[in-house]
Amino acid sequence: MKAELLAFIYLLVISNAGSESGPAHLQHIGTNSKTSSDMYTQATAVTDLLRRLTPDNANSFSLRVDPYLSENGLDTFEISSFNGVVTVKGTTGVATAWGVHHYLKYWCNAHISWSGDQLNLPNPLPTIDGTVTVSSPHRYRYYQNVCTSSYSFVWWDWKRWEREIDWMALNGINLPLAFTGQEEIWRRVYLSFNFSQSDLDSFFTGPAFLAWNRMGNIQGWGGPLPAHWYTDQLHLQHLILKRMRSLGMIPVLPAFAGHVPLSVRQLYPNVSVTTLKWNSFEQPYCCTLLLDPTELLFQEIGNLFILEMMKEFGTDHVYSADLFMEMLPKSKETSYLSSTSYGLFNAMLGADPSAIWLMQGWIFHLHQDFWQKPQMEAVLTSVPLGHMLVLDLFAEVDPQWQRTESFFGQPFIWCMLHNYGGNLGMYGAVGNVAKGAIEAMARNSSIVGTGLTPEGIEQNDVVYELMNEMGWRNEAVNVTKWVIEYATRRYGRFSHLVSSAWVLLIQGIYNCTLNYEHHCHAIPVIRPRLGHSIKRWYAVSDVYEAWDLMVKAAPQFLSSSTFRYDLVDLTRQVLQEMSQDIYEQLMTAYGEKNISAVQLHGQSLLDLLDDMDQVLATDEHFLLGRWLKQARMVAINGSAKEALLNEFNARNQLTLWGPNGEIQDYANKMWSGLVGDYYRSRWQAFIKRLESDLVRNIKFNSLQYDNDDISLGRVWTMNTNVYPDSPQGDTWSVVQAIHQTYKTGKKSNQQ
Repeated sequence: MKAELLAFIYLLVISNAGSESGPAHLQHIGTNSKTSSDMYTQATAVTDLLRRLTPDNANSFSLRVDPYLSENGLDTFEISSFNGVVTVKGTTGVATAWGVHHYLKYWCNAHISWSGDQLNLPNPLPTIDGTVTVSSPHRYRYYQNVCTSSYSFVWWDWKRWEREIDWMALNGINLPLAFTGQEEIWRRVYLSFNFSQSDLDSFFTGPAFLAWNRMGNIQGWGGPLPAHWYTDQLHLQHLILKRMRSLGMIPVLPAFAGHVPLSVRQLYPNVSVTTLKWNSFEQPYCCTLLLDPTELLFQEIGNLFILEMMKEFGTDHVYSADLFMEMLPKSKETSYLSSTSYGLFNAMLGADPSAIWLMQGWIFHLHQDFWQKPQMEAVLTSVPLGHMLVLDLFAEVDPQWQRTESFFGQPFIWCMLHNYGGNLGMYGAVGNVAKGAIEAMARNSSIVGTGLTPEGIEQNDVVYELMNEMGWRNEAVNVTKWVIEYATRRYGRFSHLVSSAWVLLIQGIYNCTLNYEHHCHAIPVIRPRLGHSIKRWYAVSDVYEAWDLMVKAAPQFLSSSTFRYDLVDLTRQVLQEMSQDIYEQLMTAYGEKNISAVQLHGQSLLDLLDDMDQVLATDEHFLLGRWLKQARMVAINGSAKEALLNEFNARNQLTLWGPNGEIQDYANKMWSGLVGDYYRSRWQAFIKRLESDLVRNIKFNSLQYDNDDISLGRVWTMNTNVYPDSPQGDTWSVVQAIHQTYKTGKKSNQQ
């Protein structure tokens, strides 16, 4: 929904921040915003969603959209029942869908998640006494990281997107990123400025790396894009935007941030460009060019991109663009930072006078030595108050609103980042999630929303369920009580064993209180080397005890797909913990030059990886084969050449992440196939090297081993061997066998 977007920001900023100068500066806001879909369209869209979700119960609901339900512009829903019909009324389609989900959770004990649904609804549906009214304390619930489009969405078809948009609406998300299909718009724009298709072929990356091309980090790697990719993704974006808007969402579209093909120097030799360097990428994939935002050419390209996008998709007036993403500006001078930031925004404004710049606050977290108060203020105040919306991207660990004086008055969204690279591994900072946004409100900040900003999704459902609920809560949550109710809904009924297991997890492994990033540096998935030090912020004995409790409860819950998923994930986590203990024993044996002990512990580690692979294979959500099949299926008409390119992209992202392992293992996944083949092969080669060096009485050559490991990765990424894309084996049988095998070692490791 576009309705009075800027006006809402204005109202919330002055009410939360109490700015005396706010009204004078912001009276112009909101005059050009109009609703993109009417009440009937939105109500119909939510009805269709409900029919997809639970077709047998859809006729028992009456759904309505009434924007006048709220007097303060904040999303609100009402739930009531009469004569066996449940009526849900909301200010938007999203609010109505949110109300439906609220009823399903708290009256029907239902559960909806990435890993599965529990929709065993009572018959008849429960009645409600009177009317239940819930309002969000914030205007926005934001969703997505700019990296999610590559780590999670890259191979999705419309069916999977439809499910995700349904999930967004049911969780009240009304401000989602919508980045699909933009390369076709860029292609049109660049061709009109005399760049050639050849220039673009060496500029755009392959599909799995487009997120970092869009941010100006790399160019060309994994490309060129197939010709039909442009039009196919454009068509998909039309479907995505139509559905989002029909539900009353405000899709955030991309904008020009200044990253241009290398041939700009030949075509426009007099313009000012800056060479950027990201990580350790080398030519021809590194050293992208940033066109100075003060240049007329920047304004012309930025204007035309917005105009072309508006022509193709329409607009909801919110645009995402980031300067210097994970790269430092060429100058700390505040005049330079202010002029470049305003130049970026002005390019939006020239095409859309109602433009709002959505900016990630990640840069302030990542390079805090550079981004001191004057530098941050120069960027944040370069745009009129209310025309910028800042994502406090990593607020659950390192909130920036506190050190920026609430972003110097610019409205911001309190976000949970949580995940890097789509890694698996249990992790969360639920204590901060349960209170962080509430504290920001209490501090009279300029907060206007909450958000989810994971780099990858489809993991750790419990953390995202809690964060989504914080979008409508106005007080902190007792996470212990909350997680017991969560488990009851997720599996359909209460169990003391299950509740006890989840309390151990939520109070331990899911409650990291350290400033901890990139949590999944786990032994199974990282490059083997001497002296790995893996951090734990929790008592591993709690993980083992939770596993025992879940295994004991399992016979009562085997019909639940969500329980089976969690049983697989918890078993994976236990094996991950045990791998660290075995690794430490292996290192001790090597240090003592005990060849037989190295062989013993080395084989134990390989056996553990086999067991992990076997249990992961029993659930469809943990399969490498599914990821690779999706990549190959994107190839048009079964083109062998394109299928090979896509599979290479899919494999490389998971492993080497670049031609020479530039950010190797960043996007690691504990998936069946990947664990049993690639990761196991690496550890086997490492263990053999240790044994050989001890026999020959020579020092371990880390540099040589690392080079060999990169070579192994290159071979694997070029392979096309097929892995199962459907579950293999029975979860309960495999878990029982693993539990029996490891319970003695588990107990001894707790002592």
